[in-house]
Order: sequence, then structure tokens, then C-alpha cells
Amino acid sequence: MKKRIVSGMRPTGKLHLGNLHGALANWVELQNKGDYDCYYFVADWHALTSDYADPSQLQANIFDMVVDWLSVGLEPEKSTFFVQSKIKEHAELFLLLSIITPLAWLERNPTYKEIKNELVEKDLATFGFFGYPVLQAADIVMYKAHGVPVGVDQLPHIELTREIVRRFNNFYGEIFPVPDPLLTVVPKLLGIDGRKMSKSYDNTIYLSDRGEELRKKVASMFTDPQRMRRKDPGRPELCNVFAIHGLYSPEPDVLQIASACRSAGIGCTECKEKLAQRLVESLQPVHERQDYYRAHPEQVRDILTVGEAKATAIACHTMAEVREALKV
Repeated sequence: MKKRIVSGMRPTGKLHLGNLHGALANWVELQNKGDYDCYYFVADWHALTSDYADPSQLQANIFDMVVDWLSVGLEPEKSTFFVQSKIKEHAELFLLLSIITPLAWLERNPTYKEIKNELVEKDLATFGFFGYPVLQAADIVMYKAHGVPVGVDQLPHIELTREIVRRFNNFYGEIFPVPDPLLTVVPKLLGIDGRKMSKSYDNTIYLSDRGEELRKKVASMFTDPQRMRRKDPGRPELCNVFAIHGLYSPEPDVLQIASACRSAGIGCTECKEKLAQRLVESLQPVHERQDYYRAHPEQVRDILTVGEAKATAIACHTMAEVREALKV
């Protein structure tokens, strides 16, 4: 049997280029290799740990995100998609794992303070937000995943899951495999203002951006801060516009742009116009699929229903083993 991998994403709004190149492109590659049994879930309970005060957009965000998944090339014939909250066993396993997880393990979570500082407008001093890494562990081990595709920044979370699994197995027997991280090489992709691309910063290029809206965003992107005039030589290695060219433009064009930038043979405006055209062309198939699934929402619901039935069957089997091990 193929080894199973599991990964999820919080439905906090439309997806952007950072999401595509930071996670989704790798998900598509993993499903297409055929080496793994892939499970990708909508982490709506995780979204509530930070957006609990106003869940009014949650269902719309779930639909938008799954449409984006399907539009970039994830296929229900090759991968299983489901919504986390539809599988109630996740909550039960979260409770049981939280019973054995030492507080000190959660207190050293390196992203806890980082996210709190990033989302200063929200009250994240809650048990749910503090304990979300345990819920994340439950999400992974419920399906006895052997691998979790992540970037380097997520390694501490996977290591915490591995520690929880070892502790559980030590108490109750070898129920869960210890999952391995499947490292993803995440390209340096900043937002249009030069900061990390994030919906919180309102600096994103969304997968659904098109036409004039897309061109305006590219035109407003920060470039080499020391290149103030057209005649100034540039440093493409420090320019985010050039970084995105590396993802969307043919290699000969990338080399030519780099050389012209360094010699002031091309200006930032022209460079951005070239990038905007590349993005328009590259995202056209994505936009066509988005339009199709938005016109056929019943197909999106059917895909999730099938995936949820498959995930539920596995979760029920896992929890039967867990309850037997804990004598509950």
C-alpha cells in the first residue's frame, strides 16, 4: 500500500501566490507522482482559533479555498479532500492527546508569539489558540500519516507531533506511526509592499486576480530600494519582481532581464509590465477552472462529500483502536 500523507490549510480567505508556491504546488506534485495516498483537508476549526469572534465568512471562505485547490491542479481522482469539522473524531482525538501533552511543549511553540504579534487586532489569549498544535497533531495522526509536506518554518510543529506520538505509543502501545516531514523548498516570495505576502497585510496577489486588477498590483510592487532612477543599475537578486519572474518567465528571459537590470538596460516599469503579462498568461487556466467551479458549486460539494466519507471511515477505525488502548 502507498504511504499516506496529510496536510491542511486554514480557510481565511482567497488564496494567493504565496499559498500556491509555498504549499499547493508541492501538493499537486506529490499527488501526480503517485507515490503517496494524499489527504488534504480544510482546517476550519484551526481558522476558528483566531477568527472565533466572527465566523460569518467561514463557509464562503471554505468554498473559495477548495475552488482554488481544484483550479491549480489538485484532482479528486488522485487526492482526498475533506472539511476538518465534518470528521468529529478529530475533536475526540484532540482531547485525548491534550491529556498527555505537557504544557511546556506548547509554551516553546516558536510561532505562538509570532502569530499573536502579527494579529494584534485579535484576542488570541485563549486555550484553543494555545493548544492548536495538539489539534494539528490529531489531524495528522488520525490518518496514520507517514509524511507531512511542510516548509522549514513548520518543522517545529511536526517535531511536536512526533513527540506526542512517541509519548502516546510509550503509554498505550504502537498505535501511530511517527510522521516524517516532507520538506518543501519554498521560494522567497514577498508581497507587493516588500513584506511577507499575507492577507493580514493586504499585500497579496490572489490567484483570482486578473486583468487590470492584476496589472495594477504588479505595477505597485516594491523593487530594489536603491534603484531610484531609470539610469541607475539594479540588483535583481534583491528585487521581488525579479524573484517572481524566476517562477513565471522562461529561463532565457530571466537571464536577459537580470543582465539588463544590472546595466540599467531595462527600467522597473517595463520589467513589471513583462511580469504582469506572464502572470496573466500563466493564471489564465486557473481562472478558467475557477469560473467553471463557481458556476457548478454542487460539484465542489460532491467532491467534499465523497472525501469526507472516505476520511470518516479511516477516522472511525483509528478511534476504535485509540479507545481500546485507553480503555474508554
